[in-house]
Amino acid sequence: MEKNLQNELKKEAAIRAAEFVENDTVVGLGTGSTVKFLVDELGRKVREENLSFTGVTTSKRTASQAESLGIKIVSLDSIPRIDLTIDGADQVDNNFNGIKGGGAALLWEKIVATNSKKNIWIVDQSKLVDRIGSFPLPVEVIPFGALHVLNKFEELNLNPVLRLTENGKKVMTDSQNYIIDLHLNQIIDPAKLSNQLINTVGVVEHGLFLNVVDKVVVGKKGQPLILENPDK
Repeated sequence: MEKNLQNELKKEAAIRAAEFVENDTVVGLGTGSTVKFLVDELGRKVREENLSFTGVTTSKRTASQAESLGIKIVSLDSIPRIDLTIDGADQVDNNFNGIKGGGAALLWEKIVATNSKKNIWIVDQSKLVDRIGSFPLPVEVIPFGALHVLNKFEELNLNPVLRLTENGKKVMTDSQNYIIDLHLNQIIDPAKLSNQLINTVGVVEHGLFLNVVDKVVVGKKGQPLILENPDK
């Protein structure tokens, strides 16, 4: 998909999702290019429409952006609940299984998501797939012994690649961990893989988000489409 069109669709989905944020609620704000449009729109609504809500963010960069726009941001442990979290996704399949973590924020994203009453994902239409897996699956691992975890993944034919920056340095998450991306092409049994990964010593979390999302707002030509998870 052409980049300008993709950004336009992301923005449309983000603006539509912002309509679900109500006054006097606690809202989880995700991470990534689509969420950046969301935070911009919420900042506008705070300034121009007197929207009043409290935000919890899944990354330091989202917190910085939100605070610069006048959005009140607090720590997760300072609040008893999250009413709604809005985040992006790297892929979503027909069963509402998702891959997240392309922005290396998957651990914080999953903590916030699992402590939310409701979850909405915002994506452009290119993120919808029949079966997840063609987007590399991120796995967050602690630095100590990370190469041994990588070797285990190689033995399991999971095609692991340690994520590096453009300068060749290891990508560090906000929790100071590494990311190993698994190049799988397709994931036949997401639940089985999820259990296998989380039970691997050294793995902190993985980017499979299963039975998490309530609605997916899809940016597409014409107007955004809202998909409802029938199992939520």
